[in-house]
Formats: sequence, C-alpha cells, structure tokens
Amino acid sequence: MKIKNQAMLITYSDSLGKNLKDLKKVLEGSLKDTVGGVHILPFFPSSGDRGFAPMDYTKVDPAFGDWEDIEALSKDYYLMFDFMINHISAKSPYFLDFLEKKDASKYADLFIRYKNFWPNGEPSQEDVDLIYKRKPRAPYRIARFADGSEEKVWCTFDEQQIDLDVTTETTRQFIKENLENLAKHGASIIRLDAFAYANKKIGTNCFFVEPDIWDMLHFPRNLLAPQGIEILPEIHEHYTIQQKIAAQDYYVYDFALPMLVLHALYSGNVNRLVHWMEICPRKQFTTLDTHDGIGVVDVKDLLTDEETEATREALYAQGANVKKIYSTEAYNNLDIYQINCTYYSALGNNDQAYLLARVLQCFAPGIPQIYYVGLLAGENDIELLESSKEGRNINRHYYDVDEIEREVQRPVVQSLFKLLKFRNNSPAFDGEFAVQMMDAHTLRIAWDNQDAGIVAQLTANLKDKTFEIIERVEGEELHISL
Repeated sequence: MKIKNQAMLITYSDSLGKNLKDLKKVLEGSLKDTVGGVHILPFFPSSGDRGFAPMDYTKVDPAFGDWEDIEALSKDYYLMFDFMINHISAKSPYFLDFLEKKDASKYADLFIRYKNFWPNGEPSQEDVDLIYKRKPRAPYRIARFADGSEEKVWCTFDEQQIDLDVTTETTRQFIKENLENLAKHGASIIRLDAFAYANKKIGTNCFFVEPDIWDMLHFPRNLLAPQGIEILPEIHEHYTIQQKIAAQDYYVYDFALPMLVLHALYSGNVNRLVHWMEICPRKQFTTLDTHDGIGVVDVKDLLTDEETEATREALYAQGANVKKIYSTEAYNNLDIYQINCTYYSALGNNDQAYLLARVLQCFAPGIPQIYYVGLLAGENDIELLESSKEGRNINRHYYDVDEIEREVQRPVVQSLFKLLKFRNNSPAFDGEFAVQMMDAHTLRIAWDNQDAGIVAQLTANLKDKTFEIIERVEGEELHISL
C-alpha cells in the first residue's frame, strides 16, 4: 500500500494486546480511524533489546503471530518494518555458523573481525578516541570459536548485536535477500535502524562516513524502488545531517521536534519552534515520542546550550514521576543524550499542555508518528521500570485489551482521537505550509490546499496553552472543536 499522509502508530506487536491478532482488533475497535499507518517494531525472533537483535528476518516470532497476521494489517494500513542494517543477533544462525566453522563458514565475511580490519589487529588509542561509540572502550566483543580460539569482532551496541560488514559481497547478498523477503509481506516503508553506524573506516569516527554512507543508502533504495517501497534512515544527530539526507529525496525523521515543543511549552516562547518549522525538511515523519527516550542531541544549535539545559532541567522539575537516575547507567541507559520519560509525563500529566503538543505535531511539516503510549496519553510506568531496571521501560507499558477500553474513555484521549481524525481527513494538509510568529508567545500555522479550496489554520499561545483551529472550506469558516 502506498504511504498515506495520515498519522502512523508506532507499537510493539505485544503492547496493545498480547499479539498481532489483538492489535488488529484494537485498531478496528477502540482505535478505529485514528491512524492510517502502523510501524510495527521488530517482530522477528530476537535475542535482546526488545526485538532489535534479530535472529531471522524470514520469520515472525510465534509469540506474536505469523506472516498472515502482518499481511492482514497491510490490507488496511500502510506498514513500516525495521531492518537493522548495522547488526544481527549473536544467536542468529549466521553468527553461530561462524563460531562453529570460523574461516570455513560461508558467513565469515558478514562480520568485522578486528584482526582483518585494524592494521595490527588492534586499534591504537588514537583510533579508539576517534570512534563515535556507545561504550567507554573500543566497540567489540569476543568471538569464541568451536576450535577453542578467540578473536574480537565489532560490536557497537549490546553484546547480542554483532555488527555487519556492509562492504562485502556476502553482506550485500544478505541485505538483498532479506529486504526482498520483507517487501513480499506488505511493507510500504522500511526503516534502516542505526544505519549511520554501518560504515566503518580507519581514520574516521565510524559514524555517517561519507561518501561511503551514500552507497549504503542507495543500495537498499534501488532494491526496493521497483516495488514502490520507500526507506527511512534512522539517525539521531545534528539537524543538518537530516537536511542533507532529505536533499537526496529520502524520508527523514524530525527528531528535533520533541525537545523544541517541550522548550516552547515550558518557556512559553515560540521563536525556536517557528524557526525550525521554517527550515525543516518537508518529506519527513514527525515524532514526539518513540520506543526510545526523548532525544537531546538533535536540537544542538536549534536551541542554545543554555536553552537545552533549561529544557532538560524543566522536564525533571515539571515532569511527573521522572528522575535523572532513570536516564543513567544505573538503569542500563546506553545513550546519555536521551531522557527516559513518556511525553505525557514530561508535561506533568497535564491534559491541556499535552493536547497542544499533539496539535503542534499534527500541524508541523511531515507525517505525524505517534507512539502507542502517547496515543493513550500514558504516564510513566514506574513499576515496569523498577522491576526491569531498564530505563526505557518507563515508556514501554503493556496494555491489555480491557485497559485500552478504559483508557480511550479519558477526555484527553478522546480529544486526541478527534485531532488525529481531523489531521487524517482534511485535504488542507496536502497543500502548502506556512508558519509565522505573531508575538513572543503566539504562532500561527496555515496549510493551504488551493486545488481543494481548503485551508486549515492553527493559532496557539504557548504561554497560556490555548489554541484555536479553523478550517476554511471555500471561504466558509468552521471552528474545529477537540
């Protein structure tokens, strides 16, 4: 199915009900007409990181269902699947075969072996210092082979996530076969997770290495283009990188929006948010929340360092049940540039502020993605956080079907559903975008579809959290009430 200019839900297979069949029932029932697309977070058999250590892309984890369940969803929604182009599970048949047969394994070239990559088999301290890494040491884990020997292989993230060597023919074939298989099962867009880490090159920081990274992006796009499938590179970094990728006509993420909206709502000032909306890519998916934390690095130079720090401190001061320690090593947090909190709780569980945040997202350039916890205005799940000691689990609540039925009755959720239905159905959002700063605290956004004779206009005061939405249909004004 072609991508629609309608809101996309982000969810795990077992977070809105127990499995994919439950998810379909919930979408057809409690959540009917709220979204046009679904990003189903990794549903493959996996050995860690809630699906992001995939063992086999040809299978659906039986706990969630099967390919028929995925394809059934694709009939009514445009779907996004994940492909971890940077790594594969340590328990995948590929890595296990490598451990068993070593050099004789047909998958030996899938992995980056230190002995082959570094001139002396080991990086110098200068090399290590240069690498953009997630660990306080060189990124590796020990591979222990069946013959008793050991060597280091590149491992950027968790020990269950073994990096792939994207430069070899073996890996190219692996990528080709798996992407073509995913294309058969109803994907409209494939998200390339952690793609910026995929290219490693001596003398660089091994992150978004140019020009190599462009070949690595064009390869899957060219494979999928004949089937009409788009790719979405996932990257948290300086906003100019998103602009650079967008200039090559790829979809990108607006990961700057979450902190910019929080800054506007905490401070009451609209100048930074308006500036970003003026210059941000248009072919993008917007987010306020995802399965990870709220990204901070993405707003570098869009907010001053002082404004970023003030926003971070305001989150801890004004947010509900959120503490700095939840985003530290004590709660297995790998990324110091993300804050672990639901977006609703980041706004102090305040309905009016939260609804305005979603209104701003729906009027921003791009297609809004809304995480399942955010769709139900979910609070921080301290119980799950403490039981798992995993910081990101604060925003990964498991909803059963009965709980969903209760949550959707809340006024803030009902208002959010009205907003999403308006955003999904108004032809205005296929028109031209314009934003202006009315005064220090007020902005106005207009979407003007001249062909359809429809304008959607938002006027919002970020200081007092009030807003007005008007739709003009051939000159007649309609006030949209949420």
